[in-house]
Amino acid sequence: MLIDIFHDFACPWCYIGKKHLFDAIAQLQESQSQESQFQDLDIRIKWHPFLLDNSIPAEGYEFRSFMQARKGITAPALEQVFAYTRKAGEVAGVKLDFERISLAVNTTLAHQLITLTPEKVKNTLVSAIYQAYFEDNLNIGNLDTLIAISNFTGMNTAKLRSFLNSPAVLNTVVAESTFARLNGVTSVPFFVFNNKVRVNGSQSVEVFEQAITHAARSKTSVDRRW
Repeated sequence: MLIDIFHDFACPWCYIGKKHLFDAIAQLQESQSQESQFQDLDIRIKWHPFLLDNSIPAEGYEFRSFMQARKGITAPALEQVFAYTRKAGEVAGVKLDFERISLAVNTTLAHQLITLTPEKVKNTLVSAIYQAYFEDNLNIGNLDTLIAISNFTGMNTAKLRSFLNSPAVLNTVVAESTFARLNGVTSVPFFVFNNKVRVNGSQSVEVFEQAITHAARSKTSVDRRW
């Protein structure tokens, strides 16, 4: 089964949605022996960039003032937003340390890195980048930071640095993000299962299980939305 995920690394709900989805996959794979249609359920994840704001400079902006301006709310109202989102993360098992985050970042370079990453370690690196931003207060718009985060992948550092500085890779990410917007993706996270079932938002583990089940059982293409 192919699962297309449209996301941005600066989006806490994308982090939560990713956790819910992977929890749903794990639960279905644990129970797959009970239902024949889930035997040998082969999940393939394809990550798609959705740039929330690629105009942010590489050094980033001060986080709280940027978020206040973006949402058009007061500082106390922003803290309420953070508290609500943090609680949702706790329930999902995702740490969102808004107190430590100092920078609003440009995530374009991080998406370029995922584009270049081998499939076998791509999911792990996606998780590492989310953790680096929301837990470790790292500037994931910085080239050296991303190189360090991806060290475990075994990719050649010199070649990776060269590719990440390539306008061609940058253009690919920007074009894919633009294409997603032109084709109906207006917010993230956004998930498409086997080109049949669409799920918008972080949703619950149960909703993702339903989406996977429906997509696995469908013989023809449908457009089921949650």
